[in-house]
Amino acid sequence: MATGRQVAPPLPWPVEARLAALLPDLLVFREPRGAEPELATAQGVLLGVHVTGFTALMDRFSLTRTAEHDMDRLAHIFSCYISDIVEHVLCFGGDILNITGNVLLALWTVEQNQLSDIITLVVKCSLEIQEKFGIYHTREGQDLQLKIGLSAGQISQVVVGDDQRQHLLVIGQDVDDVQLAQRLAQANEIVLSWNCWKLCEQYMFEVEIMRENEAVKLRDMRTIDPFDFDEHFDKCLDYLPHYRTSADTLRTALELDPDSALEKTLRKHIMKNLLKKIDEGQPMEYISELRTVTVVLVHLEFHETAWMLHFCHLIQEAALYISTVIETEGGQLIRLFMFEKGCMFFCGFGLPGDKKPDESAHALESSFSIFRFCWESLAEIKLVSVGITNGPVFCGMVGAVARHEYTVIGPKVSLVARMITAYPGLVSCDEVTYQRSMLPAYNFKKLPEKTMKNISNPGKIYEYLGHRRCVMFGKRDLARERNKNQPLLDREKELEDFRMAQQGCLHQMKGQAVLYEGGKGYGKSQLLAEINFLAQKDGHRVLPLKLKEADSTQCFYAIQTLMAIFFELDICPAYDRQECLQKQLHGMVEEQLHCLFNDLFFVKFPLSLKVSHMDDLARQRKIKECFFQVLQEAVRETPLIFLLDEAQHLDAASWEFLGALLSRVPILMVMTLTPPFTLCGWAQHFLRSPQALLVPIAKLAVNSLLRMACWELRVVSIPRELQIYLLHRCLGNPLYCEVLCQDLLSKDILLFHAVQKEEEEENSKWETLSASAMKSTVYGVSPAGSEEDGELYVCTVKDGVSLDAVPLPPSLKEIAVNQLDQLSPEEQLLMKCAAVIGHSFHIDLLQHLLPGWDKHKLLRVLRALVDVHVLCWCNQGQEHLAEPILVPSSIKMIEQTKEEKKKSNAGYLLRLQEELSIPQTEMLEFGVPLLREAAWELWPKAQQVALHLECACFLQNLACRCGSCHGGDFVPFHRFAISSTKSSRGTSRFCSYKSTGSVLTQVITDKLQLPSPQDHFQLQTEPSRSQEVFTSEHRRTEEEFLDQVNRRLAQTGKDRLATKSCHCEEILQSVLAPLTQHCLVIGENTCAFYYLLEAAAASLDLSDNDMAFFYLRKASSLLGQPSAFSFLKRHKVKISQFEEATFCRLRSEVCFNMGQITLAKKLARQALRLLKRNFPWTWFGALFQTFLEKYWHSYFLNQPLNNPSENEKNLAVLQQQVHCLSLLWRLYNLEATASSRRFACLAALMQQNSAEEFAHGAQAVSTYVALSQFFQNVGDREKWLHCQQMAIEKSSLCWFSREGLLAAAQLMQALAYTRLCLGHLESSIQLGFQAHEICRHLRKPALENLVLSVLFRSAFLKKKFDLCVHVLESQWALISQGQDVLGLACFYSACLDLLLYGKGSLCRPFGECLHFIQHWEHSCVLTAQSNVMLGVHSSLAMWFAQDSQWDLFEHHFSKARQLVKRTNASLFGSHGFVRFLECHMLMLQKMPEGVFTHIPPETHSQTLMYFKEFFSRCATCPVYHPWVSELKASAMRCGKRESVSLTDITSPFDTCMTRIWVEGEFLKENDSFEENLEIQRLDRVAEAKENRDEEEIQECLC
Repeated sequence: MATGRQVAPPLPWPVEARLAALLPDLLVFREPRGAEPELATAQGVLLGVHVTGFTALMDRFSLTRTAEHDMDRLAHIFSCYISDIVEHVLCFGGDILNITGNVLLALWTVEQNQLSDIITLVVKCSLEIQEKFGIYHTREGQDLQLKIGLSAGQISQVVVGDDQRQHLLVIGQDVDDVQLAQRLAQANEIVLSWNCWKLCEQYMFEVEIMRENEAVKLRDMRTIDPFDFDEHFDKCLDYLPHYRTSADTLRTALELDPDSALEKTLRKHIMKNLLKKIDEGQPMEYISELRTVTVVLVHLEFHETAWMLHFCHLIQEAALYISTVIETEGGQLIRLFMFEKGCMFFCGFGLPGDKKPDESAHALESSFSIFRFCWESLAEIKLVSVGITNGPVFCGMVGAVARHEYTVIGPKVSLVARMITAYPGLVSCDEVTYQRSMLPAYNFKKLPEKTMKNISNPGKIYEYLGHRRCVMFGKRDLARERNKNQPLLDREKELEDFRMAQQGCLHQMKGQAVLYEGGKGYGKSQLLAEINFLAQKDGHRVLPLKLKEADSTQCFYAIQTLMAIFFELDICPAYDRQECLQKQLHGMVEEQLHCLFNDLFFVKFPLSLKVSHMDDLARQRKIKECFFQVLQEAVRETPLIFLLDEAQHLDAASWEFLGALLSRVPILMVMTLTPPFTLCGWAQHFLRSPQALLVPIAKLAVNSLLRMACWELRVVSIPRELQIYLLHRCLGNPLYCEVLCQDLLSKDILLFHAVQKEEEEENSKWETLSASAMKSTVYGVSPAGSEEDGELYVCTVKDGVSLDAVPLPPSLKEIAVNQLDQLSPEEQLLMKCAAVIGHSFHIDLLQHLLPGWDKHKLLRVLRALVDVHVLCWCNQGQEHLAEPILVPSSIKMIEQTKEEKKKSNAGYLLRLQEELSIPQTEMLEFGVPLLREAAWELWPKAQQVALHLECACFLQNLACRCGSCHGGDFVPFHRFAISSTKSSRGTSRFCSYKSTGSVLTQVITDKLQLPSPQDHFQLQTEPSRSQEVFTSEHRRTEEEFLDQVNRRLAQTGKDRLATKSCHCEEILQSVLAPLTQHCLVIGENTCAFYYLLEAAAASLDLSDNDMAFFYLRKASSLLGQPSAFSFLKRHKVKISQFEEATFCRLRSEVCFNMGQITLAKKLARQALRLLKRNFPWTWFGALFQTFLEKYWHSYFLNQPLNNPSENEKNLAVLQQQVHCLSLLWRLYNLEATASSRRFACLAALMQQNSAEEFAHGAQAVSTYVALSQFFQNVGDREKWLHCQQMAIEKSSLCWFSREGLLAAAQLMQALAYTRLCLGHLESSIQLGFQAHEICRHLRKPALENLVLSVLFRSAFLKKKFDLCVHVLESQWALISQGQDVLGLACFYSACLDLLLYGKGSLCRPFGECLHFIQHWEHSCVLTAQSNVMLGVHSSLAMWFAQDSQWDLFEHHFSKARQLVKRTNASLFGSHGFVRFLECHMLMLQKMPEGVFTHIPPETHSQTLMYFKEFFSRCATCPVYHPWVSELKASAMRCGKRESVSLTDITSPFDTCMTRIWVEGEFLKENDSFEENLEIQRLDRVAEAKENRDEEEIQECLC
């Protein structure tokens, strides 16, 4: 895969430099010390910068925006703001100790006698910070301001921790002083501590005494001569040994030589997960993520009497315990810092790489353990407070490139800090943590509401009381209830396994166990609910129980609860429990043994002497024996079933009991297991039992998943974009489908439309076409909700809504992030980069996004992910096509010789080894649902934009047709047509990614431009030698063309028609579709519009009208809503006039395919107007334009071009004009009025004149083939054959390119069609097979379907019914997967013909054909197709006549009679007309019997007029003329008899109708007719017959 422009990325920093950038110089240049916490002191100046207003800003975000946008925007604001301050402090020689929350702490370490000079330096730094960054205005209206505090004196530093993880703390009186100074300062003020004031040069500052012996407020520095600050600054640099020595870096620590000992020391101060990513070489921006985290803040407040050294030892002891407990539960101790006479321990659960299930529960348990330890084990503790919150946060780097820190930012972080102050001495948590922990409510206590600073809505706050076991047993329960309105999908096999086990348990009297194993969300609980319903329906007693993870730690809990349910103790009051149990045990268990159940069921039977002599083991055995006895007695009366949901949480004692029960009592046990799980020995022994059956549950099939989505949304059909959205995110998981559908409903982004049962009306506006598109799609779902109110609904996506941008529901995102964090850091990085590309991706583009990865490393990680099914290789393109379904005897396929087979077998082992090391294809896709979406949402917005820009630059030059199609644009010459627009601006359309000094790999340094004519556009300008042979201007004959076809097809086995397979579909999916999304994400809407047009054109080229409509709707949303007045039209995106015309033309074609004829005409006319070739609206205008086209066009055609360089642009316009004109004559040809015929002929004439401007080539051939079809439809034999001959003459180059080969296939189809119309059936079949072989290779389903239609009709008229069935099977394979209503109508029309006249041949049953017609006959698509529907209704009428259902015959015959006037001479029109004449003859013969009640009587003369109309209209389809002539003769014979006596009517079965209708004699072969049929003789015969017919009609009238 070719790549875009490559720019060498900057060299990555060494590991030591990356570690030093995360740590202060105080640690980097610190002397190694012992393991014990050692107190070190130094003189220095502390600067504390507090960003005020940040908490209020977070609170404002949380009230007005989505959570994901909150964190992204907040992190961006804070990072940009604080990075400037950090860089300014570094420029003044400061050492950034930490960035905690919204507070920055910096230190200048100097000697005692240097303090006054350094204070002056820091004051100057503070004044400049306030001047430059004192106020930061945000777009949200909340200003950020700074409060700065300074202190000076003796600073104490201590490192706590162990050999694995260490933390630096700066403590002492001066730390307390700087915090006090910050609190005393107001916004935009600088406050000095009292000690700092005493140590500074006081005469230099203007101050205000705030509190005596506490602090002073700095106003300004005095200007004192001859003081020069620059000299003072240089003097201070001598005091700072680690100040930068070069202008290229802000810190000397980043330029240290490699030192393994230093690296080892620094690594102890950084979290493990962060270290892994640094070792992996991940850039700084790649590390930052937006995710949901559980935050734990522990505040230890010590007594003031504690000594400093003892104080350090207490912190050391607390840090070791907290770190151990937090990491054991899956969390991380992020940071330690001093705050208001206390120490804060900031921890996080669910940080990148650490996400685990039930993290909130683990956070609560570890917090309570820490709380209890600190109270009980740490002396000198005054107060312990713990706060826990859960919510979305930003986890990543904050600061400058030279000095940054890993931190966590979000409203939940501010909330947890406020909770510590509001609820001291408690373990408090917010409502989200309480709900997500899933712990029993009795472990919590709701706390009173309190006002918190800058927190407007903290929500409910709870105190966690620790895990307490309540004296109770579980209750009967299942996770899901059965939904009677939604049947179980794709679970027939699983239910059959249950039925078999049920029968085995009843008949063999042996216990049976069925264990269903499947992933989370696969529908196991719903399956249990269905089994529960079926079992109770059969009269079984069911004991349901759902287990939780905590239940596995309680011995015998499951059996205790099951038996409590069995005895119905779970539903009786506690005071009746003992009496209820005694009644249940009476007669089955000795009364003196009742006391055995006291502890088990919380009752108080008196202890008997017998039980008192038993030890614990004997009592347990006796309890089990009693249970066995009770259950044995119970199953004799009623079959018993245990339903255990989430059985992997069974305790070992319960497994042991169930194993014994299975072998002794005929009970049926149904369980579900959710992997991954580790089963105990008793569980494994249970599974190995011959009476236990393990049944894996597979994911839902695609059709079943879409049906489920329809049920959830209560509609009968969903749009294509929604189908793709669900299929990519669910991958067969029903739970995900349910949650996603409910999420879409809650976000109100779907529109619902009632499906009208009467005939649909056409839309007049493109903007309202979505509903019509959905109503014209095939559906097979009928939800119960629609049945109740008698209406069916379809849904569409609101305009302007991109489903790709809809965030995942929080519950599903947590599941996916948990799965992502199970991977290694390098695998996580790969998945995150792949998620930016899309659902499927190419490995070259993936490597482009991965900094420093070579191909070997990439393939190694990819294979690891493929092995665990996280990714999967896409199916390789169909290079080697499957064997064709249709192989006529006249086409010989080259078979593989024995020697070739031997060679292939010998090389099999070698190929197998190569396949194990080399991937089959370079395209991969995600194999785990939601993983791609969750990984993409982890990226902050800035990194998303940067990476999407990288992808857009990479894919830009690949956005063209495939190599076998010789490149080029899908919209012909698109880039040439817009090149002037692009160059006129002088700037490009992609925004550049502004570098902020980050270490993100920068390969794009300038703006990305739209494709230019020189970019990878493969346009052949010089013909090859093989082409030159055919460039002479001789008149090529049909025989020469067919000879070349035969020669090419004879070489099929050698060179596959001398061309490679087309990969344009893969380019659409892997290049164009992602490229449009990349452009939209980075905000380049003009480029997005360009590629949306390309994608729509490619989709239409691939016969995918639904996706074309999807892309065009996206393009419409970019342009905005149109104005009611054309002169006020202003698009949101600036586009060229050519692109606007192309947009109209593509929409017109889509409307035509959807049956929106009026709108299609309007858009086609609009496109022509924009292309400067107007199409008239009136009949007079049509006459005038026809005159111009006939007589003046040749003059303009011979005029030379003024500028030869404009040729490509002219070709682009010409191509679009030809498309528009072709659309117009096809649109007007659907109507039978005189004006429509006039406009259709004009459009065809204009297209023909345009075709003459093309040189020899495929476009000219395709145009003349289309025109020949038009003239055949309108009955103009001369022009029909002339256009066909012109196409043959221009077909000399049709075998040297894929486009030419396609034109040749179109010409082959046209010739087969012509032979069929003329009656040469064998020749038509032969040509049809050859055309089908070419189409199958080209992968053109629309053309292939057309070829198969012609092939079927030829085979049908030849009575080759077996071949007809094979043809229809091939058609079904083409159209059944899509939603082509017209294609399905043609298919079912052919099936009806086969049912009526096929002598027992069957492709589809009549009921299916009738069901389709009844559903779709009123759709716009079929309403516009009179030719097809005439044949359909006439065939249905004939079918019902066979069964003497005359009312239904009348119904369909009446519809056919309305349609007959609207048909033309096309094959479908002529065929439908013939079917109608058959029905008319039958109606005429049955009329005297009085079987018709609604059809008005018609005379034989009116009937004969239909025959005359047929011969005049269908002159270009003589294949049906003998058939119709025989029908006419029969009609005339009936007419003559009627003129003698109306009562002397013979039975219709005595007439020619018998042979035609019943025996099918019209299909009788007539070889001499076929062989000798010529157009001239047919004309003479037809003319003679017409004369005789007129004479006979006159005779009948007399």
